[in-house]
Amino acid sequence: MASYFSKFGLYALLVLSVVSLASSSATPLLSSTYYSKICPKALPTIKQLIEAAVYKEPRMGASLLRLHFHDCFVNGCDASLLLDSSSTIDSEKNALANLNSARGFEVIDQIKAAVDKVCGRPVVSCADILTLAARDSVVALGGPTWTVPLGRRDSTTASKTQANKDIPSPFMDLAALIKNFKNQGLNEKDLVALSGGHTLGFAKCLLFKDRIYNDTKTIDPMFAKQRRLTCPKTGGDTNLAPLDPTPAHFDSAFFTGLTQKKGLLHSDQQLFLGGSTDGLVRTYSYDVKAFSADFSKSMIKMGNIKPLTGKQGQIRTNCRKVNYY
Repeated sequence: MASYFSKFGLYALLVLSVVSLASSSATPLLSSTYYSKICPKALPTIKQLIEAAVYKEPRMGASLLRLHFHDCFVNGCDASLLLDSSSTIDSEKNALANLNSARGFEVIDQIKAAVDKVCGRPVVSCADILTLAARDSVVALGGPTWTVPLGRRDSTTASKTQANKDIPSPFMDLAALIKNFKNQGLNEKDLVALSGGHTLGFAKCLLFKDRIYNDTKTIDPMFAKQRRLTCPKTGGDTNLAPLDPTPAHFDSAFFTGLTQKKGLLHSDQQLFLGGSTDGLVRTYSYDVKAFSADFSKSMIKMGNIKPLTGKQGQIRTNCRKVNYY
């Protein structure tokens, strides 16, 4: 018996040694204090520029939040979305979900230039800028704040094909949405909470035209009639409509609308249609504190999808181009 425990103890020690070795050589984790010493002015500079951009155009807050979302869902939060097309880059900007739709790139460029200037060199990644811009945009529009883990690095590749595959479509049903989020390591609560980002911003007529004319069983008739005024059956594809009644204010009106069959997008209304997510939608519709808390947690979780850290990737000097040196 003593020999058995002796052998077991030796085996356990060996296992612990291997685990310890693996942990010590693992990719460094993100940290909220990553820039505290190397560039303490980075975060205040980003916050100031986001506040100015959102003050100038409130819609920009939703656009920057969306950029972060669309970046993270394609091979992780690595700023691949920001890369322009080149001989080696198949730009994600040309994916169906982004083409003539994703916006705010100039604001990111402005932030990158300002941050590199105050830091004295390129130490802040474009991926971290996207993550902080999303948080600061939400705060600027009356939403919650959260501590952002930092230290991401930028990718040297992009994939339009992967973007077309992984970014959720506004025409998906609930089962497809749940599967899409699960593929990113996100659960149903994350799906509902992050969909609540649609408390901000607008959608183009092309994306909800089929819903207001054909989803007759799942849409409030008066709401559909109202939306048809600016979204005709033919033409008007780029006309905008708010995703909820208060598109420049972070609140729970988006979820209240879903309980009244007033979701603008087909995919949004799927969250409240007799399925497994109904309860969360109902809770968020009257409890904005619960929504804000869960949204914050899910944003942190989404921001942690496959980040490049340590010696992976690079810190781009220009968010639109890979450093070739």
